[in-house]
Amino acid sequence: MNIRDEILKEHSKKQTRKIATYIGTDETKFRELMELFFANEYIVTQRGAWVVNECAEKHPELIRPYLKKMLDYLATPDLHIAVKRNTMRILHYVDIPKNLLGRVATISFDFYASPSEAIAVKVHSMYVLEKICKMEPELIPEFRLLFEQQLPFAPPAIIACGRKVFKKLDKLEITKQNKQNIFNS
Repeated sequence: MNIRDEILKEHSKKQTRKIATYIGTDETKFRELMELFFANEYIVTQRGAWVVNECAEKHPELIRPYLKKMLDYLATPDLHIAVKRNTMRILHYVDIPKNLLGRVATISFDFYASPSEAIAVKVHSMYVLEKICKMEPELIPEFRLLFEQQLPFAPPAIIACGRKVFKKLDKLEITKQNKQNIFNS
């Protein structure tokens, strides 16, 4: 199968899954997909981003060697929204190496705070920030403040996501406070 030709053939969930199934756990085929993803050829990158996401969701170990380069790629001017959306979605469910955690947090905060960013990118950024806040709870107040500042202008998707995210983070904070109270008694 020629991955590039298959990406260009059709933009559908069925085709995306077909390509992802073909790639499977094969690192060589996945490398070829990632080369297409990073080539910045508009249609190929846009459609390929969905395939990358599908592969990474099923086989997260494949994406690990490319995480740093993906973060670098997010700084590309005029990057297609599909790349941002799928990259942030990938970051939501893969383990983020400790050495990239600060960079991922900065990117997530920047995407979420940007008034011009697409709602889907913001929502995925919120889920990534939730994940990071679970590892680094001292970021919760900063995230909450940013959310509250944007709340009056937020679309329903952001409000709904915020409710879910902060419900989980509130439980984390309550659990943390209860543990501190036990040890301080």
